[in-house]
Amino acid sequence: MGKPTGFMDYERLLPPDRPVSERIHDWNEFHTRLNEEEQRIQGARCMNCGIPFCHSGMLLGDAASGCPLNNLIPEWNDLIYRGLWRQAVKRLLKTNNFPEFTGRVCPAPCEGSCTIGINAPQVTIKMNECAIIDKAWDEGWIKPEPPKLRTGKRVAVIGSGPSGLACADQLNKSGHAVTVFEREDRPGGLLMYGIPNMKLDKAVVLRRIALMREEGVIFRTGADVGRDINPAELLKRFDAVVLCCGATQPRDLMIEGRELKGIHFAMEFLRSNTKSLLDSSLTDGRYISAKDRDVIIIGGGDTGTDCVGTSIRHGCKSVRQLEIMPLPPEARAPQNPWPEWPFVLKTDYGQQEAVSLQGCDPRIYQATAKRFEGDENGNVKAVHTVSVEWKKNENGHMTPVEIVGSERVLPAQLVLLAMGFLGPEDYLPDALSLERDPRSNIKAEYGSHLTNVEGIFAAGDMRRGQSLVVWAISEGRAAARECDRYLMGGTQLA
Repeated sequence: MGKPTGFMDYERLLPPDRPVSERIHDWNEFHTRLNEEEQRIQGARCMNCGIPFCHSGMLLGDAASGCPLNNLIPEWNDLIYRGLWRQAVKRLLKTNNFPEFTGRVCPAPCEGSCTIGINAPQVTIKMNECAIIDKAWDEGWIKPEPPKLRTGKRVAVIGSGPSGLACADQLNKSGHAVTVFEREDRPGGLLMYGIPNMKLDKAVVLRRIALMREEGVIFRTGADVGRDINPAELLKRFDAVVLCCGATQPRDLMIEGRELKGIHFAMEFLRSNTKSLLDSSLTDGRYISAKDRDVIIIGGGDTGTDCVGTSIRHGCKSVRQLEIMPLPPEARAPQNPWPEWPFVLKTDYGQQEAVSLQGCDPRIYQATAKRFEGDENGNVKAVHTVSVEWKKNENGHMTPVEIVGSERVLPAQLVLLAMGFLGPEDYLPDALSLERDPRSNIKAEYGSHLTNVEGIFAAGDMRRGQSLVVWAISEGRAAARECDRYLMGGTQLA
């Protein structure tokens, strides 16, 4: 695959992001593209290794190693190199319904397990994927392909995030009549309101949803199943139901001062911003603003980064990010060998912008909040923090222990909690009497995705817990396959 000596002949090349001084003043995507010849050369670096790990999709060390969608990466890298873009698109879409999403927001576990990455910079798999699908859209190759035959079966998909969309797309391709129920005013779930526009332009999401509509999928927005809609009625009207509602129960921080005004969950902040941006270009003022405020973000990860980038675009006074984990190493540690996901220091777009504006990385490692301090009007004005060190407890588990005398006080008029999610909200599972696993997720075995209630399936973060968009798409496809098998006695879905 690719040029046999390409990995020796060519260096890894990524296009420069838009300059910080330019991009922080708008909400447009910050990535740029290579030209076609440069992109072909990056495809040539795929080395035709004997056993490609890039599409393995395994779990090693509790993290993904290789692509959970089992994308046919060496094949489309070769097709890029040879200039066979239309064939590359076909190979890409065999395993991934939405490469324009993963090509923008996936952390690329495929690259972490690229064989070249053992001792050299890995292939630009994520960028290659995005280039293929973007070219396909630009050239008009992506067209509606409604199924030629309908089965007469009706399926309700609850939730229109990445797992729900993938599930609906697959079931529709099988000929079933699919209706997607979404409680928000726009479909897309996490893709719409959980990821800011500069990382995933909402026109990209809406374009794909429009295509699915043309292919026959029905979307009902503002439809909150379990509150506005009786789920028992859905069981009567549909032959099967697939739950793809996500893990939307945020992890809270119940310390002194939590009741103060100005402390919000990260998703409240991100959702209100994107909705106002789409509704009015932020002129309606119906969003949580960071303008002229000292912002403290508690929690790392992609959500924390998105809060940093959004706060900067609002025109915050300063932004700091508390990360309870230690500073990661610059390169793989001996106990984190290839092909495991590399736990190394990553400075993402939000941190890069903060460094450019503030002169320092906004992240404070091995630190946590002790209490919130308020002013006379009940507004948060400061966060009292403490440093921690990680030690083994009596059970042999590593736990954070406060360092005496390390307290600091950081000014803050806006605090954003970005500490992850605990699982799905209770009202819909309770209404359907669904069993839960020990982590409160919907109990449905991987591979069958069937819950304890006949005809109800579960997929995505609602079943496996908070995870990556690429895992959600994989789960949605798998649930669609098993739902199709349940309805028809067999399936041709992959």
